[in-house]
Amino acid sequence: MTMLDSDYMMENGASGIPLAPEEEKRIVEELSKQAESNLKEGNLYYVVSNRWYTSWERYTGQDVDYYLLDKDTADSRSLISPKPVDRPGPIDNSDILVNGIDIEGNDMELRRPLQEGCDYILAPQQVWEKLFYWYKGGPALPRNLISQGDFNKQFNVEVFPLCLKLIDSRDSRQLIIRLSKKASLQELYQRVCALRGIEPEKVRIWDYFNKQKHEILEDSLKTLEKAALQMDQDILLEVQEDGFWPSCFSMDSTGNELALVPIDPSRSSGTTEGSPSLSNGHSTSYGGSFNPRSTLSSIFADTEDGYDISKTVTKADRGGFAGLQNLGNTCFMNSAIQCLVHTPPIVEYFLQDYSNEINEQNPLGLHGELAVAFGELLRKLWSSGRTAIAPRAFKGKLGRFAPQFSGFNQHDSQELLAFLLDGLHEDLNRVKQKPYFEIKDSDGRPDEEVADECWRHHKARNDSIIVDVCQGQYKSTLVCPVCNKISITFDPFMYLSLPLPSTVTRTMTVTVFYSDGSVLPVPYTVTVLQHGCCKDLSMALGTACCLSSDESLLLAEVYDHHICHYFDSPLEPLSSIKDEEHLVAYRFPKKWEELTRLEICHRYLEKCSSDNLEGSQRKLFLTPLVTYLENPQTGTDIDLAVYRVLSPLRRKTYFGSAKINGGMENGSFSEANDESTNCLATHNGLGYQLMQNGKLEETSSGELNFQLCISNGRGFSCWPLSKNSPIKPGQLVHVMLDWTNKEQKLYDSSYLKDLPEVHRVELTAKKTQQEAISLFSCLDSFLKEEPLGPDDMWYCPSCKEHRQATKKLDLWRLPDVLVFHLKRFSYSRYLKNKLDTFVNFLIHNLDLSKYVRSKDAFGQSHVYELYAISNHYGGLGGGHYTAYAKLIEENSWYHFDDARVSSVSEADIKSSAAYVLFYQRVKVEPDAGLVKPSQVTIWSSGRIVYERDI
Repeated sequence: MTMLDSDYMMENGASGIPLAPEEEKRIVEELSKQAESNLKEGNLYYVVSNRWYTSWERYTGQDVDYYLLDKDTADSRSLISPKPVDRPGPIDNSDILVNGIDIEGNDMELRRPLQEGCDYILAPQQVWEKLFYWYKGGPALPRNLISQGDFNKQFNVEVFPLCLKLIDSRDSRQLIIRLSKKASLQELYQRVCALRGIEPEKVRIWDYFNKQKHEILEDSLKTLEKAALQMDQDILLEVQEDGFWPSCFSMDSTGNELALVPIDPSRSSGTTEGSPSLSNGHSTSYGGSFNPRSTLSSIFADTEDGYDISKTVTKADRGGFAGLQNLGNTCFMNSAIQCLVHTPPIVEYFLQDYSNEINEQNPLGLHGELAVAFGELLRKLWSSGRTAIAPRAFKGKLGRFAPQFSGFNQHDSQELLAFLLDGLHEDLNRVKQKPYFEIKDSDGRPDEEVADECWRHHKARNDSIIVDVCQGQYKSTLVCPVCNKISITFDPFMYLSLPLPSTVTRTMTVTVFYSDGSVLPVPYTVTVLQHGCCKDLSMALGTACCLSSDESLLLAEVYDHHICHYFDSPLEPLSSIKDEEHLVAYRFPKKWEELTRLEICHRYLEKCSSDNLEGSQRKLFLTPLVTYLENPQTGTDIDLAVYRVLSPLRRKTYFGSAKINGGMENGSFSEANDESTNCLATHNGLGYQLMQNGKLEETSSGELNFQLCISNGRGFSCWPLSKNSPIKPGQLVHVMLDWTNKEQKLYDSSYLKDLPEVHRVELTAKKTQQEAISLFSCLDSFLKEEPLGPDDMWYCPSCKEHRQATKKLDLWRLPDVLVFHLKRFSYSRYLKNKLDTFVNFLIHNLDLSKYVRSKDAFGQSHVYELYAISNHYGGLGGGHYTAYAKLIEENSWYHFDDARVSSVSEADIKSSAAYVLFYQRVKVEPDAGLVKPSQVTIWSSGRIVYERDI
């Protein structure tokens, strides 16, 4: 390491003598682990610019996820630079700060929106103090660790405190107040009084959301989170003058004065939650306890507008045209809600009296509060005409059930839908005491018997409107690759997450080597799917090189004349293989895993000076060879294996009257041009006889045929191999083969030089465009048999070991409402990507009969009609969610874009933005038996809505 001089240290403000990069890395890692093990509310974390922190990571030799950086920035280009990385300068957080200081003058404001890991990182207090001691700089941006959620509690760093706009009713002056969402209303009053110089007893503050007075925020210990205050919302300051408060009137949206309804004491003391600002940073979860409300009336009193859930909303009250206000990056939530509140069975349920199904005892739910908040929101949307609704109370309840949604960061609409359906189910579960059932194996029983048993057990523990409407059942078959043990289970599902099979192809060149030394290496260029996996590449190569049924291929990457990576996992994505890399494939017997694998690297002696042998050093060259050993005992076995695998490279050589043609004719050995049946090859005193059966046999004793060393893989630790050196059989043996002039004369090493690249990009190459795919092809891809990943191994009860079993899914029982989630977002080590593939899905008459494996259709059809779509536009960095929903009674489609609602033609709802598809089963007439091809009937929870000819 180059030490920095004192002038540099003074200029950059660093303290003390800089440590070695490795030492800085070690200290930070230890301090981070200590902080992880001592999580508690109130701990301090510091926001640090990811731009600066990434430069520190590169300096300390850490792996950096470069896909998080802009590909066009100097930072991303420097990641692949071979130059040594300089020590970073002082900590610089300027790129994540808004210019200047806020109105209060005592707090630095962070830019919005920022993403953790992309724009900033969160450093524990001890780590920040150490980094600041080493580098100085700043400014320091401390943030508190807070606890979120009533049941599934999580620790989260409050990166963005709650920002409130205080409006003084006396002069309309505005101030920005920033407080933690965990701060009390009492703290809010103290802050306002201090800023405005007013006595607390003469102040009252209103929740002034959307410039409308909602309720007085009473001076109490109630938190801002419980008061349902939103990020950037208005609060109104009123000051008592001469013993009188300002006029208790407010303007409605038309400018008319409306008398304020007196606050219900039971409501004002209730608990409602909003969505104060929080960026989910460093977090962990732990179990929590909660004291549930004892009566339904207390839950009802906690709602925002006091809707009576025991009241049935009449048909005349219904609408379905209302939008949802965006509370700050909540378009993902609005999209999912609009799809759900336009699901006919769900609408029918929540417009009726559902109070007797509220489960206040279930510890897995929110004791009915989430269901009541959702029901209240649904009733508003169906009875408010076209007035947009602000889902503040609902978002607060959802944040308590799933804390990750309590902030204002963008999230996934399908993820929210999954949590919401789960929360509604638990709040409406009719089962108060769940019975216990022991899971039984199928043991050869008929599938129908096992499936019915599993479904009965599931319904005995889970019984709600969500299960009735949204849950189906699939069959899962696991097969052990070793003992062929078959395990069959039947599991419930709420939605189907379908992969998008890519039609974009990629050409890849791989050089195939024969581990038995029978044929020269041959490069093959094959075409595979761009988003495929190593299994696809192996299958394509196997077809190209005519791989027999008793052979398999071992894929590997060669870098700097050694094997740097084996592609052992068949599911490893091809996206991890770059075009400029060099791939090889070794042909092995099918059961090569049971044999000892021998990896042979090649070295030559490079002389620094012709007269000075002491300056010589051995360097790697050529392509490694891989072969196998059967029960190796001594060095002779390795020597014999090396001789065998090098045989295709042998030049034509004469031994007396016997001529051995070591060259190749049509890729195989040419026959010896001699009358004798046996040929003798000698080298360094040790001979091998080539028998008629093609096998080699040792003919004399002496030294090994080659100069070999046992190695640790890169040649750093080597020891010479002799004839009698004991060899312990194992999975992998590394050997270094030192080439001399004799090997160069006997063998043609040109076949092991200059491996072709995976793909050489031509300057004139055109970008391949993605073709459209069908929903059925996505479903086929979801249901196809495939091996489990290495991180998802299955414990085989027969082998008593974890195995990478093959898994096959089949649909068994379909729900009335079938939800398809199209997996557009893909993630790998080097890349995060969104697939904008156009999926061609049916709007009418989606027939899934051929996919259902149950012989009994349970008296129901397998034909579905589309009624809602959750759309995602844009990429991973931002994006926007909207929804298409069908009003079935009108047979018309509408576009819900937050608060904006507009009609849309059915022909325009298909697009590459479709993300989550909602289908409803087409009911059959009781006497029809099957769906008639000429006519289908659309039902809405038991009511015939309309009939349509196909």
